[in-house]
Amino acid sequence: MQARIGWAAGLLVSLALLSACSAAPEEPASTERAASVEAIKGTNLNRVKMTAKAAERLGIETAPVREISRPGGLSSKVVAYSALIYDAEGSTFVYTNPEPLVYVRSAITVHSIENNRVFFSGGPAVGTSIVTVGVSELFGVDSGVGGNE
Repeated sequence: MQARIGWAAGLLVSLALLSACSAAPEEPASTERAASVEAIKGTNLNRVKMTAKAAERLGIETAPVREISRPGGLSSKVVAYSALIYDAEGSTFVYTNPEPLVYVRSAITVHSIENNRVFFSGGPAVGTSIVTVGVSELFGVDSGVGGNE
């Protein structure tokens, strides 16, 4: 009985190896890095630059910071809740998109979160392009999670 099991296992391994050999060849790996992270001198921030393909794979989308009038005659800057990210210390920030395929983290002070909108002060000015989709993945690249060598 053991001989039959050993023979069958050997046959399965051989078939698996043969099927792997007959698979279509993979495309050669590109030497261009999908993303580069460089420190911004004089700050604790990084500048993350991506290839167009990397940004597409992450599905990055942006929207401008808006200003909304609030009850009591006050106005506040607002972004989509999906743009907000918290670091390990609980600080809040968003990613700006100062030029095509470049992203920089910007600290904000959250006043309230209502109906998937974040009302805040500090940080980027009204009209600044903010990342609203792909934020968590961008934070991973920025902080070196996932081997960004």
